[in-house]
Amino acid sequence: MTQKTFRQALNEALHEEMSRDETVFMIGEDIAGGTGGDGEEDAWGGVMGVTKGLLGKFGANRVIDTPISEMSYIGAAVGAAATGMRPVAELMFCDFVGCCFDQLLNQAAKLRYMLGGQAKVPLVVRTQCGGGFNAAAQHSQTLHALFTHVPGLKVVMPSNPRDAKGLLIEAIRDDDPVIFLEHKFMYDDKGDVPDEPYTIPLGIANYTRDGEDVTVCALGRMVNLCNEAADELAKKGINCTVIDLRCTSPLDEEAVLESLEETGRLVVVDEGYPRCGFAADIASLAARSGFAFLKAPVQLVTPPHSTIPFAPVLEELYIPDVARIKKAVMAAVA
Repeated sequence: MTQKTFRQALNEALHEEMSRDETVFMIGEDIAGGTGGDGEEDAWGGVMGVTKGLLGKFGANRVIDTPISEMSYIGAAVGAAATGMRPVAELMFCDFVGCCFDQLLNQAAKLRYMLGGQAKVPLVVRTQCGGGFNAAAQHSQTLHALFTHVPGLKVVMPSNPRDAKGLLIEAIRDDDPVIFLEHKFMYDDKGDVPDEPYTIPLGIANYTRDGEDVTVCALGRMVNLCNEAADELAKKGINCTVIDLRCTSPLDEEAVLESLEETGRLVVVDEGYPRCGFAADIASLAARSGFAFLKAPVQLVTPPHSTIPFAPVLEELYIPDVARIKKAVMAAVA
């Protein structure tokens, strides 16, 4: 395996799938780039450079730059998916879903069901989430719970480069619409990534730490913070099982409940809003299906139910961190 960044792993997945299947194409704002040409042809390749270089390899018919109109190009991607193509649409920030939510909520998510399985919508919407760059309230949200609430949408959030490649390839090959969330703070994270194509099934969690005292569940960047907290707590004799859920829909409920049965304690860490959020959903799962296992109240580590602040010092307080995770674990074992 080779050390690659999160960004490189995603780029590699896109390159491999576009090479393998001519029905795969990309569409979005400023996704062309890296050709060595002038002007628009040498653009970034997406705001974070994930699609850099693909225009030169696959041409403008398969790497389609669009006007700034999320409604139009997400709608076009839904239509293309319903008629036999496999589009990968880049929604620059998940915050912009308000501009195209009808296309996802009422079209992509429902067509297969409403047509009795006679149609499928193999669409992937890649989008950024998360804070940490002081990008203010309209570019820093983590809205996986919003997408998860919609039946018919699959929702994926990888925590490392290896998972990013395998999950993206699996998402592109899936026959249902997939929202693929990439935390903007992670693009330069490095990890071992196989050079050959591979897939990771959607809806199967990964255990990143194994311990008998507390179960800690998270997604995306929060998994890495949980691992760091678990390593520090282990030095104090508190051993955590850390579960990277990878997907919110489908959700690996069995992984959560099996671990909870072993530890009896649960901490859920999430960067999304707390009200009707993903952390509350996992707590609900524990209460209704694992109540007999619980030895202590479930602990939730989330931001406050507030708009994300622009000021760096306030944003730092807003986003869950290692110290808060450790405090929640200590409360669970107290």
